[in-house]
Amino acid sequence: MFDLNPPPVAIERLTEQLKALANPKRLQMIHLLMAGVHCNCELGEALEMSPNLISHHMTILRELGLVEMERDVVDGRWIYFCVNEAALEELNRAFQLFFDPQRIQPRRPTCGPQGSIVTLDKVAVTGKVAVTGA
Repeated sequence: MFDLNPPPVAIERLTEQLKALANPKRLQMIHLLMAGVHCNCELGEALEMSPNLISHHMTILRELGLVEMERDVVDGRWIYFCVNEAALEELNRAFQLFFDPQRIQPRRPTCGPQGSIVTLDKVAVTGKVAVTGA
């Protein structure tokens, strides 16, 4: 068995973010919001989605903190969405840390045809084991 180093980021948090962003409509929503604040009707029109679907997807993105929402002060039926820049920066840092090519380490398997194999003819009477396949 090999030592499992702790990941450089919170795996559970990254998993939830990846799950949310794995939906093409949510990625399109984030893409639109990168251009600035959009109201729910603009998002619905651009994505050809009904208001209830916009609300469903935005709730998921908001719960993760990736998107912020504000209701119009004059008419509360109007909802405006924008990207949470701090959350986006956090997500970018997590991706950079987790998927950093510098983390790739050379490692040789310790099992199977490429690993060290112990054969019975290599076991000495003393009880010590000789390892082959080095």
